[in-house]
Amino acid sequence: MADIRKKIGNLSVHPLALGGNVFGWTADEAQSFAVLDAYAAAGGNFVDTADVYSVWAPGNKGGESETVIGNWFASRGNRADIVLATKVGGGVPEPRGLSAAVIKSGVEDSLRRLRTDYIDLYYTHYDDPSVPVEEFITALDALVKEGKVREIAASNISAERLTEALAFSDSSGLAKYAAIQPHYNLVSRDTYEGPLADAAAQHGLAAVPYWALASGFLTGKYRPGTTVDSARAGSAGKYLESERGPRVLAALDEVAAAHDAELATVALAWLASRPTVVAPLASARTVDQLPALLAVADLKLTDAELTKLTEASE
Repeated sequence: MADIRKKIGNLSVHPLALGGNVFGWTADEAQSFAVLDAYAAAGGNFVDTADVYSVWAPGNKGGESETVIGNWFASRGNRADIVLATKVGGGVPEPRGLSAAVIKSGVEDSLRRLRTDYIDLYYTHYDDPSVPVEEFITALDALVKEGKVREIAASNISAERLTEALAFSDSSGLAKYAAIQPHYNLVSRDTYEGPLADAAAQHGLAAVPYWALASGFLTGKYRPGTTVDSARAGSAGKYLESERGPRVLAALDEVAAAHDAELATVALAWLASRPTVVAPLASARTVDQLPALLAVADLKLTDAELTKLTEASE
């Protein structure tokens, strides 16, 4: 298994990051445990969540996903086997943001819910322009020095602020972002490609793209005239209204048929081939959704197939 692992700073991760946004939302604790067990049994070791998951669900207040994962760690006794990523700044509880006080209290709340004494990869979830990079990088560095965080990372940040934060880390000798989590997939390329991806490449950051399957659209289950029973059906269905969406599906159909593979696997394999991308991030509500995601570790697309998909997505 070691030969397929990828590097994020000093961390060694499986090439599929398992998203925890569904845990405590569309997957209850028993379903979540089943998915986590199956992912780990298949060699997966990279689990991603956030303090804010799933505050958007009726009756939830945030922290549900971390709590489920913490209960799983306690039940299975496998914390050391998992590279755990979570995030701060989303506002659980309010206030949100990246002030030193929010980061200091946020990490303690996450550690308590996750039932662990360290986080492997800790993301600033959203940039907070009201806070100087010096303040939040210094606060994150303190967590690294205390042993509460192993590596730091950024999500939802502009190229300018990312570059500014990296420059401060370099000049001050403090902890430096090792990864970035951008919105990036076959039907959303301009959300990462360009200055942000260039900055990540320049500084050797590993990208772990979220919405890697475009809210399920790239699984191929959303087609003209079909109805899908999913909490994400509205956001996924909108891609059919563009010229790009159906064009990408057609290319995915062709490449998937050539490999006898699922569309989701092909979409993830394209993403995994992109510069800076180390591990696409995707979630599974049920165990039967996992094999198509995990298969990204084994699917090798030809240069011609990658070009076909890239051109279809332009």
